[in-house]
Amino acid sequence: MASAARLLAARPLLWAVLAIPALPILAAAAVPGADLEALLNPTGEWSARLLIVALMLTPLALLLPNSRAVRWLVSRRRAFGLAAFAYAALHTAFYVVAMGHLDDMLAELGATGIWTGWAALLVMLPLAATSNDAAMRALRSGWKRLQRLAYAAAVLTLVHWISIHDGLGGALAHFAPLALLQLIRLVRPFVRSNP
Repeated sequence: MASAARLLAARPLLWAVLAIPALPILAAAAVPGADLEALLNPTGEWSARLLIVALMLTPLALLLPNSRAVRWLVSRRRAFGLAAFAYAALHTAFYVVAMGHLDDMLAELGATGIWTGWAALLVMLPLAATSNDAAMRALRSGWKRLQRLAYAAAVLTLVHWISIHDGLGGALAHFAPLALLQLIRLVRPFVRSNP
């Protein structure tokens, strides 16, 4: 009974922790005349970080099958994905308000750094909408196939980041651990079958 109560308490606590980075961002946005363009960077980076964490959990679980911490995180992977979407939606909202006019947004839609951001958000939308038990039951095996679109969202996010910041440094620092874990995940079966 006590462990069930701890599990129930852990979920709201995790959501509270995932919301912490949003607090100073929202406080800054609430200031009259706030520079919303300055808030694009932190919201976009938090979205990318949380998406990366969500995608790193499966390969980490394969590498560390006995880790209770990793198992705990894997069981809450959907929370990280939903939080990534929430920060991406906030990022997009700030962008739309900062741009001010639809004509201005349409004028730069062809730029790589812009269309990849919109595409990443659109890919994340059905993932977020189906990140619940009812959707899992309704979609059955199709749910896992749909959720694999998160990898496409990650690639689009990486290209968006590199294009917007005009450089590889920050993007690679964030995405390199995910790429390394995915590479290990792909290579591991071949290594184990060829001792």
